[in-house]
Amino acid sequence: MRKTLNQLYLGRSKRAQAFRYALLGFDLVTILFVIATSFFAHTPLIEAIDAVIGVVIVADFLARFAIEPRKWLFWARFSTWADLVALVSFLAPIAGESFGFLRVLRTLRLLHAYQMLSRLRQDFALFYRNEEVILATINLAVFLFVMTGLIYATQFPANPQIQNYADALYFTVTTLTTTGFGDITLQGTSGRLLSVAVMIFGVTLFLRLAQVLFRPPKVRSECPTCGLKLHDADAVHCKHCGTVVHIDTEGYL
Repeated sequence: MRKTLNQLYLGRSKRAQAFRYALLGFDLVTILFVIATSFFAHTPLIEAIDAVIGVVIVADFLARFAIEPRKWLFWARFSTWADLVALVSFLAPIAGESFGFLRVLRTLRLLHAYQMLSRLRQDFALFYRNEEVILATINLAVFLFVMTGLIYATQFPANPQIQNYADALYFTVTTLTTTGFGDITLQGTSGRLLSVAVMIFGVTLFLRLAQVLFRPPKVRSECPTCGLKLHDADAVHCKHCGTVVHIDTEGYL
């Protein structure tokens, strides 16, 4: 069983790649489900779906723990604790289902995994050409979802200005962009600290996205001599050491 799990989570076979794509799809569907259900009262059907999602997360959590050679390192990862919070929120809705937005952190970890990045570059030309822009966008989106979820979880129902996920999202976006209309404010010391975190880290991620959007395009091809990975689209020699580089291209650059 452990050998099979290792092959699925860490292998390079088509079966393993399909499995990891399925996990990524599951995470994205879970995020959409949490967003959609935040606008409605939790019915028995929604709670049943919560439980099913929670069971899948438990199975994935136990599988990743089983294949981890250094168990102490598994518990030292922030993504592990984010998954535990999400588990509680799905399996015990009374604990606060909105903390399930921390589940989005696992999507970020999966996308940044070496095997997943390598496969995305091979399968999608668009990702290969715009990897930095796509990852910067994902980083910003993940931050946006996590902070919105935290704001919703900590302010509802104590703050009458935060009635649903849309209100929390509206506040997060206006704060991140430094627009600050002032029609919604967070209450308490924790609310002010969340506002500070959104402004500082959100603006940093937003500037990072702007940087990769507007700087000259680069292609990823490792120099065999010095290891420089990013080169100009029409480069013939490595700018760092002068070695002739052979950039793999299909002629679209």
